[in-house]
Amino acid sequence: MKAGASEMEGEMESAQDAPSIQSGNEPDQRAENPREVLQQRFGLTDFRAGQSAVIDRLLVGKNVAAVFPTGGGKSLCYQLPSQLFSGTTVVVSPLIALMKDQCDALASCGIDAVRLDSSMPAREFGAAMASIREGRIKLLYVAPERFFNERFLATVESLHVSLFAVDEAHCISQWGHNFRPDYLKLAELATKLSAERILALTATATPAVLNDIRNAFGIAEDDAIRTSFFRSNLHLRSTIVNSDNQYPTLLSRLRERPRGSTLIYVTLQRTAEAIAEQLTEDGLNATAYHAGMKPEQREQIQQDFIASSDGIVVATIAFGMGIDKSNIRYVYHYNPAKSLESYAQEIGRAGRDDQQAICEILLSPEDRTVLENFAYGDTPSRHGIGRLIDLIKDQHDHFHISHHKLSYETDIRILVVRTLLTYLELDGYLKATSPRYDMYKIKPLVTSRKILDHFVGEQREFYIGVLSSLTKGRTWFTINTVLAAKKLDVDRSRIVRAIDHMSEQGWIEVQVSDLVHGYRKLKAIDQAKTLADELHERLAAREKSEVERLAEVFQLAKATSCLSQTLSKHFGESTQPCGECTACRGEGPWEIPDTGFRSIGSSALKVLQDLSAEYPDRFVHPRDQARFLCGLTSPGFTRARLSRHPSFGICDRVPFSDVLEQVDRESGS
Repeated sequence: MKAGASEMEGEMESAQDAPSIQSGNEPDQRAENPREVLQQRFGLTDFRAGQSAVIDRLLVGKNVAAVFPTGGGKSLCYQLPSQLFSGTTVVVSPLIALMKDQCDALASCGIDAVRLDSSMPAREFGAAMASIREGRIKLLYVAPERFFNERFLATVESLHVSLFAVDEAHCISQWGHNFRPDYLKLAELATKLSAERILALTATATPAVLNDIRNAFGIAEDDAIRTSFFRSNLHLRSTIVNSDNQYPTLLSRLRERPRGSTLIYVTLQRTAEAIAEQLTEDGLNATAYHAGMKPEQREQIQQDFIASSDGIVVATIAFGMGIDKSNIRYVYHYNPAKSLESYAQEIGRAGRDDQQAICEILLSPEDRTVLENFAYGDTPSRHGIGRLIDLIKDQHDHFHISHHKLSYETDIRILVVRTLLTYLELDGYLKATSPRYDMYKIKPLVTSRKILDHFVGEQREFYIGVLSSLTKGRTWFTINTVLAAKKLDVDRSRIVRAIDHMSEQGWIEVQVSDLVHGYRKLKAIDQAKTLADELHERLAAREKSEVERLAEVFQLAKATSCLSQTLSKHFGESTQPCGECTACRGEGPWEIPDTGFRSIGSSALKVLQDLSAEYPDRFVHPRDQARFLCGLTSPGFTRARLSRHPSFGICDRVPFSDVLEQVDRESGS
């Protein structure tokens, strides 16, 4: 996905002049021609495929879905209308780098936009919101986590939201490749903000996922605009290798093909570093990139790659989101993508200048174990799910709870905790209410006396009480707003407003922590065991779905038929054979050897026996034991420092299902 106005460079689809916006019942239509805005504000001569159809529908007040391939020009579909609407366009995106790049690119076109993410200081936030209210800035990028901030929600609710745009909208689908439970709440949020129209955007939606998106946001079938996934300039290749010749094959490809900007995707951070180091030693200067690096280091690597004509980056999937580079000539998958959707997104970063690019999978059958084990690692034990249900069941009718605390107390990964709570919402047991931060960190910028001099009477006494509730640290004071409210016998919101006021006046600097999420019980959990069984079965089904997605990638790599045609069919399209892929060139089909059942051996079982005696609470269930042997961390392992144990992950090359079968058999013997 490209960032900013430069996303629309390249060959344009010819289209009839878009109609001027007519006056009517829509509250913020303007008599401006979108094509004129395209040319005058964005410096472009024509719309790309699908853009005009999306924009025309938005301008008459419809909710719209845009399914464009990576680099297909999704951003313009909200950037241009934002300049025509009288209110604010709110764009929700999980990609902070993309938001920054788009704001910078828009600024170069003379269009002001702001992004509000968790890194923004309070003063910048206040200045940005003031510009939006005054109408000087009409385009607002927001990271999803901002909606967990009750102060931010209160501020945004006061805006006139003309368009609510949701990027990466496939995350809303429970059966999509990148499900994010919080995305399910965005449709409700759009209603809460009284958004006049909604735009859902994605590059990777199968027909089933698109139906989920349409149902969530109330989008008619005719208003779901999909452009062709197929790009004739991308030549897809696949080669089956083994662990011994995997790197030599990559090296020979890089040496035998003309130099050009190259992305090499791997699964693990340590693999990225090892391959980049080996390539450099072999005379091909390469750079590793992964999420474990410092932000400024990642930013520099991205900028160097963008500026280079033949740079090589070996990266995990952390790389590529929002990268504005049109001339990537090669994308290699040293390790396979976890799904066809991920694969399509990653190869879509190549050849955006419409020149030929090669995308090759170097598939080692041994890699399947690592990726499958990631999927298995997310599924908690039935015991952990039961524990979570009990903790929720025992809460008051209205309660706030920390997702992180639930994660530790149930030994369930944080994302899965959020998924389970979302399932409880969808099943009618809970209703999410406003989240809040219980703890505020405060750094005084003036003396208490100077603050109190601004107040008299009861208000002064109240501020004295707030300031006396601060607990001093080395540099920062802290205040628990819940305890302070009880102590002063006031509503907690009054404490928060007081802190906000002092911050706005420049008297204090504020940071927040201890996020807790609010819920209201809608119906009692009467059959806790049955409900836990059902939720466990639902997560097991998701686990199976993730494994099946990976199997689809392996099937694609066999090259039994045209790779481009297979991908297009997956996304609901019908195309002719490309004539350029491995299958079309007659180089396939390939056979993928079956690795067969693998034994973990008696030494691994002895390790489990010793650890179970030392940590009886951590190895109660066979699934916990299998996760340890396969190197799949959990909140409980992290807390007990078991992830650092020398035996952690000693079976990481053995399929999780094989490990689980053996430890399950051993525990039952």
